[in-house]
Amino acid sequence: MKTVKELELELNGKPVSLYTLFNKKGMSVDITNYGAKIIRLMVPDKNSKFDDVVLSFDTLEEVMEKEIYFGAICGRFANRIKDGKFSIDGVEYTLPINNGTNSLHGGVQGFNEKVWTVKSVAQQQLVLELFSPDGEEGYPGNLTVTATYLLSDENEVKIHYEATTDKPTVIGLTNHSYFNLKGAGNGTIKGHVLQINADFYTVLDESFAPTGKIRPVKGTAFDFNKPIVVGERIDDEAFVPGWGIDNNWCLRKEQMGDLVLAATVYEPETGRKMETFTTKPGMQVYTANWVKNVTGKEGKIYDRQDAICLEAQGFPNSPNVAHFPSPVLRPGEKYDEWCIYKFSVE
Repeated sequence: MKTVKELELELNGKPVSLYTLFNKKGMSVDITNYGAKIIRLMVPDKNSKFDDVVLSFDTLEEVMEKEIYFGAICGRFANRIKDGKFSIDGVEYTLPINNGTNSLHGGVQGFNEKVWTVKSVAQQQLVLELFSPDGEEGYPGNLTVTATYLLSDENEVKIHYEATTDKPTVIGLTNHSYFNLKGAGNGTIKGHVLQINADFYTVLDESFAPTGKIRPVKGTAFDFNKPIVVGERIDDEAFVPGWGIDNNWCLRKEQMGDLVLAATVYEPETGRKMETFTTKPGMQVYTANWVKNVTGKEGKIYDRQDAICLEAQGFPNSPNVAHFPSPVLRPGEKYDEWCIYKFSVE
């Protein structure tokens, strides 16, 4: 079997390939321009042993055919839009329904299934661009998106999102990497320790779309202001008992656009720590609830609760909730957001 590094494919006449960034400390990240996906992320533990800490597949064919969100940039709007409808300036737009009664992660064929154009590649930086035409998946406006991946010598994976439009639209991009700091395929993340810097969370309805209500985390299972072992909370009645966490937290910051530490995940056995910084107002924590018996890299089996996603994002369903941070992008404005995953050991 060819490895992902040896294989080049085409989709609709566009080349699909893989690019490896590496820094001075030996850390590396493999990214494909199909879905702008992080395929492999080699990170040292407390004994300087490197392991791959993201779920994905060995070949590009599998990346394109199997679990579609592993490592991807999701858009045009990540997470759920209730009933697949929203309005801008009195004009209603209708989106494909692909998650119960809602539209999820940009629709039937979101940015996670698009071939991005490679604008430039260097040892520690990859710049990808995507053009999304007016009306694609029901969204208004010709949208041009740039995603820049940078691997710093401080062991940070930095993602810089930029976008412009020629018509009022909504946008909300996120990276959907599935992390296991013990190593991809090395079992559950119940032993990971999670801290979230948020005093409030968004309340969900029966379809898992936010109702618009925002409640304090204090005194609830949503309070991760102090480090909590994930296994102590993951099956709590406040989430989806027996399945896990799939909720949005409202990040603590002084003003919109501030780059803040959103969350920290620590894995005691390896000593690996991952800090997530972002300019975005929210973060979805998802514990791979719907992953079941997936054969991943090196034949390892991925199952429910075997990974954790820290999806820095706008609030889900914000196109329909006036008091949520606005996801509307207008001509002449620039969407300009950051997400940083920083790795260290303790």
